[in-house]
Amino acid sequence: MAAVFAVLGGRLYQLQVREGEEYRMAAEDNRISERLIAPPRGRIIDRFGVELANNRRNYRVLIVAEQASEGVDKALDTISKVIQITPQQRKKVLRDIAANKKFVPVPVAENMTWEEFSRINLHLPYLPGVQPDVGESRDYPFGKEMVHVLGYVAAVSPKEQAGDKDPLMSMPGMRIGKRGIEKEYDALVRGRAGASRVEVNAYGRIIRELGKDAGVMGEDVYLTLDRQVQQKVAETLGEESAACVVMDVHTGDVIALASTPGFEPNWFNVGLTGAQWRDLTTDDHKPLLNKVMGGAYPPGSTFKPAVALAAIEAGIATPDYRVTCTGVYNFGGNAFHCWKKGGHGTLDVQGALQHSCNVFFAETARRLGIDKIEEMARRLGLGAPTGIELPGERTGLIPSREWKQKTYKWGWQQGDTISVGIGQGYVTVTPMQLCTMIARVASGKAVSPRLVHSVGDRRLARPEAPSLGFSEEALARVRQGLNMVCNVPGGTAYAWRITQPGFEMAGKTGTAQVRRFSREERARGLTRNENLEWKMRDHALYVAYAPVADPKYAIVTLIEHGAVPAHPNVSFSRDILLFCQQRDPSRLPTAYPVTAAEAAPAVPTRQSAVRPAPAKEGG
Repeated sequence: MAAVFAVLGGRLYQLQVREGEEYRMAAEDNRISERLIAPPRGRIIDRFGVELANNRRNYRVLIVAEQASEGVDKALDTISKVIQITPQQRKKVLRDIAANKKFVPVPVAENMTWEEFSRINLHLPYLPGVQPDVGESRDYPFGKEMVHVLGYVAAVSPKEQAGDKDPLMSMPGMRIGKRGIEKEYDALVRGRAGASRVEVNAYGRIIRELGKDAGVMGEDVYLTLDRQVQQKVAETLGEESAACVVMDVHTGDVIALASTPGFEPNWFNVGLTGAQWRDLTTDDHKPLLNKVMGGAYPPGSTFKPAVALAAIEAGIATPDYRVTCTGVYNFGGNAFHCWKKGGHGTLDVQGALQHSCNVFFAETARRLGIDKIEEMARRLGLGAPTGIELPGERTGLIPSREWKQKTYKWGWQQGDTISVGIGQGYVTVTPMQLCTMIARVASGKAVSPRLVHSVGDRRLARPEAPSLGFSEEALARVRQGLNMVCNVPGGTAYAWRITQPGFEMAGKTGTAQVRRFSREERARGLTRNENLEWKMRDHALYVAYAPVADPKYAIVTLIEHGAVPAHPNVSFSRDILLFCQQRDPSRLPTAYPVTAAEAAPAVPTRQSAVRPAPAKEGG
């Protein structure tokens, strides 16, 4: 017996004295639990301090299954008599309850109105297991006007959770950026998780809170946008299937960026209905597509300034160089038609730009060759991503001999060069690239677009744009031609010019064909866009800068299937460019948290900071 007590005593000594601290720590770990707390998401702000994305109160109702004394189904039936609960909501609640422990609160309804929340609280004595709760939810006060810049937040997918080790990603109800700035800077805007230290019983149920760390709020992102110019663009474009960008020609600051029609970003935060999703995905105006940098189009005649610059720089289009237009250019058995029946007569470079003569640029492209055209297009920012701080940018396509051989296993032909010379054939561009091109023509510098100025209190470092190395003569002659487009009678944009002195614009119209017409269709007059159904009409484009005397702002406007006699692509651009000049946002004091002298190294945590090398084939 003594031996037995000796063994027991020794074991007690080992457990309580020698290993006591270890077991006390294990017991403490079982008793104390840490629960994650999602921090407030950082704001997205325009250049003058207007909040474009912020957080609002989220009135919601939760249910705890073990406290629903009459069962969850009965509790949901009772709640549905107070507020509306859709079959989809009910199904999700039951699925979430099955996936969690019975004491874990599960959301039933979120983003409720104050009236709905009040009704829940009023009926609370009759709703066992139901908990009213006030949290935070993302809010976009300007709705679809800003959606293609900001993007939106939505629930974390299993794939996203598996690929991101941030503990916030595993929180029920967590929202992350899915598009736009919200996605591109999600890691910074998301913030750092906080924690609530709670005491729990043996079943994991919370007994009391012992401490709380609120975490770190996400960083604010300051954009170069001016919300007032953005509003003007959105109102002007209306419900057209269109894209528009306004940019500072010296700094590359994007003043406005819009793709219409847009969609309501708050839908994705609160959850879309099946009908809403069907409407978005079946609309032929493609509201989900950011046409500014996600759509690639033939540039049509807006490409002609690049050909003109290349021809002057190559010594082909000298001041004495002329081409006679008879209305059609025959080459290799194919007829390239000029838009003016009967032709424009004999033209120099400036006159060819003014009248947008296809015959002039077809012949000039043939003499110039595709190699020099490709080189100039790339110097002007075409055929490669611009680096705009938005995900999903397409590269467009500036074709080359190597590209065609690789793609089609067939050599380059002179007919291909002629098509490219008038902005058709294989060449495609994004509106963002076109705005970059015209800004470079206006400034003579390798300016690139910038949408984000600062993150938190750190300004993103940005080197000054270097000179493109064009001769003054080449730039002066091309700019003169673009001025004649708008401000000399006979110019293709003369009827829609800016008439206010000091605000005049220079630009280039463009029409991008969406189909080729047969000889019979031309003879029957079926080429007139106003006589065709909407989806068969050509796209209308316009690039411009202003003022002519001292360029400050560049603009591109694309209207899908909008090539009609009213020229909305030009009139819209005129109204927007005049408004922007009169407001002159680049000269107004900004609300950025830092000054240029305080520039810090570029923030390296963009989601797409490391980009693959652009493929020459385009995108």
